[in-house]
Amino acid sequence: MSSRLVAGPLALIAAGGVVAGPLLESGLPAPPQQWVFIVFTLPLPALGWLLAVRRPELRYGWLLLAAALTLGLALLGIGLSARGDGHPVLTALGSLSAVFYGLTWIFVPLLFPDGRLPSRRWRAVAWISGAAIALHTGGNLVYGHDPYHPRGGPLSATQWAGVFASSAGQLTTWIMAVIVFCGLIIRWRRSGQAERGQYAWMVGGMAATAAGAVLVYLFHFGGPQYGVAGLVGLMAVVGSLPAAIAVSVVRHRLLDVRVGLRGSRLHLVFDLRPTVDEVLSDLGTALEETPEPVEQLARLAAAVRTGLDLRWAAVTLADGTRVVSGEQEGRAVLELPVRGGRIECGPRDTGPLTRVDRRLLEALAVPAGLAIQSAGLVTRLVNAQEAERRRIERNIHDGVQQQLVALIAGLELARATGAGPDMLAGLREQARQTLADLRELAAGIHPSALSQGGLVEAVEERCSRLPVRTTVTSPPSLRARRFADEVEGAMYFTVSEAVANALKHAAAATIEVRLAQDGNRLCAGVTDDGRGFDPRTQARRGLATLADRLDALGGSLTVDSEPGKGTRVNAWVPVDG
Repeated sequence: MSSRLVAGPLALIAAGGVVAGPLLESGLPAPPQQWVFIVFTLPLPALGWLLAVRRPELRYGWLLLAAALTLGLALLGIGLSARGDGHPVLTALGSLSAVFYGLTWIFVPLLFPDGRLPSRRWRAVAWISGAAIALHTGGNLVYGHDPYHPRGGPLSATQWAGVFASSAGQLTTWIMAVIVFCGLIIRWRRSGQAERGQYAWMVGGMAATAAGAVLVYLFHFGGPQYGVAGLVGLMAVVGSLPAAIAVSVVRHRLLDVRVGLRGSRLHLVFDLRPTVDEVLSDLGTALEETPEPVEQLARLAAAVRTGLDLRWAAVTLADGTRVVSGEQEGRAVLELPVRGGRIECGPRDTGPLTRVDRRLLEALAVPAGLAIQSAGLVTRLVNAQEAERRRIERNIHDGVQQQLVALIAGLELARATGAGPDMLAGLREQARQTLADLRELAAGIHPSALSQGGLVEAVEERCSRLPVRTTVTSPPSLRARRFADEVEGAMYFTVSEAVANALKHAAAATIEVRLAQDGNRLCAGVTDDGRGFDPRTQARRGLATLADRLDALGGSLTVDSEPGKGTRVNAWVPVDG
């Protein structure tokens, strides 16, 4: 809204000066060449306003608007001077034509197409050009040149200083314009296929402007009136660059503007890329409809690619999992680290990535990080489940299965040989041991005490078999409370893994287990007096998988430990109050 409030009045002032100045100069009815001049000049303030309003974050539209404003004020000053007595204010307005020429000949092509210098090496050209334009304008002001009210008599020393300053500034402006034009040609020759058409039109516009300036210089004989050739040259000077930029905007989608069809009418389409809100809304819907983690990453990469109009985009997880949308060519031009991975962006189809693109990508960082974290969590849980399945399969194959095979073989042998009491007693003991091993295996999958007695009873049974002094504390109200199977299972195995680590790795002598419900949280804590460790340098072993399991339920797990000071494991999951 603020850009409209600023750009609108500036464009109206510029357009008013473009219309009023020539009409004041010639009077009404105006000759046809004045109307032709107005028609060719009005696109400049219109184009500047359009780009400044639709792309206010880019400098280029404001640059065109500034050029249009100086031209409009200069024409207005010349027109008023033609109808008045040559007041110094009017002369000052007329002197702004030097600023218009400097902007259009130097800064418009130099900052093409997005309002930024091509490189840091062009800073000197920009500073010298700015000084030259200021010198040219200041010299005109000091000299007070007015074609309708020429000064009589010899020039004063101050006026001669103005003449020399104006001439030096104008000559420097021409030299800088040539340098900028040569640089534009080099950029055109070195540009990629997507940008070459844009630069080609700008090169053509600059060439037409230079040719028009030559015609104006040759056929404008020092007075206010132009011949046909001079008028053609003036049309080229004021209209070539706006026309070239307009073609680049429409034909080559410069600044994300193109011509579209709506029904039977042509219209300009702005903001080809969706807004941040649109991308976030579409991405959220896509992620909700896609439960598979890899597909979620693919949707995320596609959203980034579409939102920024990229040739390709990729999403990479911390574990190396990578999904690419589009066909990757070359290296990424922009990378954004997000929670659990990173987003890589290839080049755009048209033009470089702008600040708007970077802001849109940064706005996607939070939902993208959540999607990446979710995909990584699901992947780790699937891998953990597969590892657990293989462990159970291996235990069954190497343990219970072999014992059952041996038991069957013993029974066959007993039947064939007519076994005595001793042999039958041995087979009975073997069957009991197999049953005990099978129960132990089942307890590792889901203990019967957890299904029958609840979390507190299952934890007490697990800790009662430990070879060190272990205490389990919990409020009486929690003993009779039951929770969802996945909640009880997650908390039981977290406690079981924590006490197992205290025995295996910490050489603990005492272990304390605490179970409690704090509002809508079911909490468990395991503290030991073992040797401790530095969590930053050592993995949490089986607790990492359990942390993912708790995270999937909306809870979390933390480990606090120091060498020589034991370990404290705290876990919680949300439950109904």
